[in-house]
Amino acid sequence: MTAQPSNNVQPLQRDQVPRDSKVMELIIRSAGVSDFEPKVVQQLLEFTHRYTIDVIQDAAAYAEHTGKNDIDDDDIKLAIQGRINHSFIHPPQQEFLTQLAKEQNKEPLPQVPLRYGLRLPPERHCLTALNFKIISEVKHPLFVKLSITNILILLYLYLY
Repeated sequence: MTAQPSNNVQPLQRDQVPRDSKVMELIIRSAGVSDFEPKVVQQLLEFTHRYTIDVIQDAAAYAEHTGKNDIDDDDIKLAIQGRINHSFIHPPQQEFLTQLAKEQNKEPLPQVPLRYGLRLPPERHCLTALNFKIISEVKHPLFVKLSITNILILLYLYLY
Protein backbone atom coordinates (compact mmCIF):
# COMPACT_ATOMS: atom_id res chain seq x y z
CA MET A 1 0.00 0.00 0.00
CA THR A 2 1.46 3.37 -0.98
CA ALA A 3 0.92 6.49 1.06
CA GLN A 4 -1.23 9.12 -0.58
CA PRO A 5 -0.47 12.80 0.05
CA SER A 6 -3.08 14.32 2.30
CA ASN A 7 -4.98 17.43 1.24
CA ASN A 8 -5.23 18.52 4.89
CA VAL A 9 -1.49 19.23 5.22
CA GLN A 10 -1.53 22.71 3.67
CA PRO A 11 -4.33 24.22 5.83
CA LEU A 12 -2.76 22.72 8.94
CA GLN A 13 0.57 24.39 8.16
CA ARG A 14 -1.21 27.65 7.42
CA ASP A 15 -2.88 27.52 10.84
CA GLN A 16 0.50 27.05 12.49
CA VAL A 17 1.83 30.32 11.07
CA PRO A 18 2.06 32.96 13.82
CA ARG A 19 -0.42 35.81 13.78
CA ASP A 20 2.35 38.40 13.32
CA SER A 21 3.52 36.64 10.15
CA LYS A 22 0.01 36.63 8.75
CA VAL A 23 -0.40 40.34 9.50
CA MET A 24 2.99 41.16 7.93
CA GLU A 25 2.07 39.17 4.83
CA LEU A 26 -1.21 41.11 4.56
CA ILE A 27 0.70 44.40 4.88
CA ILE A 28 3.08 43.35 2.10
CA ARG A 29 0.21 42.31 -0.16
CA SER A 30 -1.68 45.56 0.57
CA ALA A 31 1.41 47.47 -0.63
CA GLY A 32 0.92 45.85 -4.04
CA VAL A 33 3.59 43.16 -3.78
CA SER A 34 2.19 39.85 -4.90
CA ASP A 35 5.32 37.73 -5.37
CA PHE A 36 7.88 37.53 -2.55
CA GLU A 37 9.90 34.92 -0.74
CA PRO A 38 8.78 33.72 2.71
CA LYS A 39 12.06 34.93 4.23
CA VAL A 40 11.04 38.51 3.45
CA VAL A 41 8.25 38.21 6.00
CA GLN A 42 10.74 36.94 8.60
CA GLN A 43 13.18 39.77 7.87
CA LEU A 44 10.48 42.42 8.14
CA LEU A 45 9.21 40.89 11.39
CA GLU A 46 12.73 40.96 12.81
CA PHE A 47 13.15 44.59 11.75
CA THR A 48 9.83 45.68 13.25
CA HIS A 49 10.53 43.79 16.47
CA ARG A 50 13.97 45.40 16.84
CA TYR A 51 12.63 48.84 15.91
CA THR A 52 9.76 48.56 18.41
CA ILE A 53 12.08 47.50 21.22
CA ASP A 54 14.47 50.37 20.45
CA VAL A 55 11.62 52.91 20.43
CA ILE A 56 10.24 51.60 23.73
CA GLN A 57 13.70 51.69 25.33
CA ASP A 58 14.23 55.26 24.12
CA ALA A 59 10.79 56.27 25.39
CA ALA A 60 11.56 54.70 28.78
CA ALA A 61 14.80 56.67 28.93
CA TYR A 62 12.93 59.89 28.10
CA ALA A 63 10.31 59.16 30.76
CA GLU A 64 13.00 58.43 33.34
CA HIS A 65 14.84 61.62 32.41
CA THR A 66 11.70 63.70 33.01
CA GLY A 67 11.06 61.96 36.34
CA LYS A 68 7.96 60.00 35.27
CA ASN A 69 7.31 56.42 36.31
CA ASP A 70 5.28 55.48 33.21
CA ILE A 71 5.78 55.99 29.49
CA ASP A 72 3.19 58.25 27.87
CA ASP A 73 2.32 59.24 24.30
CA ASP A 74 4.74 62.17 24.25
CA ASP A 75 7.67 59.91 25.16
CA ILE A 76 6.75 57.48 22.37
CA LYS A 77 6.37 60.31 19.84
CA LEU A 78 9.73 61.78 20.84
CA ALA A 79 11.42 58.38 20.59
CA ILE A 80 9.92 57.75 17.14
CA GLN A 81 10.95 61.21 15.94
CA GLY A 82 14.48 60.60 17.22
CA ARG A 83 14.65 57.28 15.40
CA ILE A 84 13.34 58.80 12.17
CA ASN A 85 15.80 61.70 12.29
CA HIS A 86 18.87 59.56 13.01
CA SER A 87 18.11 56.14 11.51
CA PHE A 88 16.47 56.78 8.18
CA ILE A 89 17.87 58.93 5.40
CA HIS A 90 15.47 60.77 3.16
CA PRO A 91 16.36 60.30 -0.51
CA PRO A 92 17.24 63.39 -2.53
CA GLN A 93 14.51 64.95 -4.62
CA GLN A 94 14.02 63.82 -8.22
CA GLU A 95 14.76 67.28 -9.65
CA PHE A 96 18.11 67.41 -7.86
CA LEU A 97 19.11 63.97 -9.13
CA THR A 98 18.06 64.85 -12.68
CA GLN A 99 20.13 68.04 -12.63
CA LEU A 100 23.12 66.17 -11.20
CA ALA A 101 22.85 63.49 -13.90
CA LYS A 102 22.68 66.12 -16.67
CA GLU A 103 25.81 67.84 -15.38
CA GLN A 104 27.66 64.53 -15.11
CA ASN A 105 26.55 63.38 -18.56
CA LYS A 106 27.80 66.57 -20.26
CA GLU A 107 31.33 65.18 -20.15
CA PRO A 108 31.75 62.45 -22.79
CA LEU A 109 33.15 59.09 -21.86
CA PRO A 110 36.73 58.32 -22.98
CA GLN A 111 37.12 56.36 -26.20
CA VAL A 112 37.71 52.66 -25.84
CA PRO A 113 41.06 51.68 -27.43
CA LEU A 114 40.98 49.25 -30.34
CA ARG A 115 43.42 46.86 -28.66
CA TYR A 116 42.01 43.63 -27.36
CA GLY A 117 43.00 41.62 -24.34
CA LEU A 118 44.19 42.45 -20.90
CA ARG A 119 45.41 46.02 -20.49
CA LEU A 120 48.34 46.24 -18.10
CA PRO A 121 50.15 49.33 -16.86
CA PRO A 122 53.61 50.13 -18.24
CA GLU A 123 56.29 47.51 -17.58
CA ARG A 124 58.03 49.59 -14.91
CA HIS A 125 54.83 49.59 -12.84
CA CYS A 126 54.18 45.85 -13.18
CA LEU A 127 55.52 43.31 -10.74
CA THR A 128 56.50 40.90 -13.49
CA ALA A 129 60.30 41.16 -13.17
CA LEU A 130 62.37 38.61 -11.26
CA ASN A 131 62.49 39.37 -7.58
CA PHE A 132 65.37 37.14 -6.61
CA LYS A 133 69.09 36.73 -7.35
CA ILE A 134 70.89 33.50 -8.10
CA ILE A 135 74.00 33.03 -5.96
CA SER A 136 77.02 32.18 -8.00
CA GLU A 137 79.11 29.09 -7.28
CA VAL A 138 82.28 31.19 -7.61
CA LYS A 139 83.37 32.51 -4.25
CA HIS A 140 85.11 35.79 -3.72
CA PRO A 141 88.90 35.27 -3.40
CA LEU A 142 89.06 37.27 -0.16
CA PHE A 143 86.62 35.01 1.64
CA VAL A 144 88.13 31.71 0.46
CA LYS A 145 91.10 31.95 2.84
CA LEU A 146 89.25 33.51 5.79
CA SER A 147 87.53 31.58 8.53
CA ILE A 148 84.08 32.41 9.81
CA THR A 149 85.58 34.11 12.86
CA ASN A 150 87.74 36.38 10.73
CA ILE A 151 84.78 37.27 8.52
CA LEU A 152 82.72 38.22 11.57
CA ILE A 153 85.59 40.37 12.90
CA LEU A 154 85.93 42.15 9.55
CA LEU A 155 82.21 42.69 9.41
CA TYR A 156 82.19 44.09 12.95
CA LEU A 157 85.07 46.46 12.17
CA TYR A 158 83.38 47.57 8.97
CA LEU A 159 80.06 48.31 10.65
CA TYR A 160 81.43 50.00 13.77
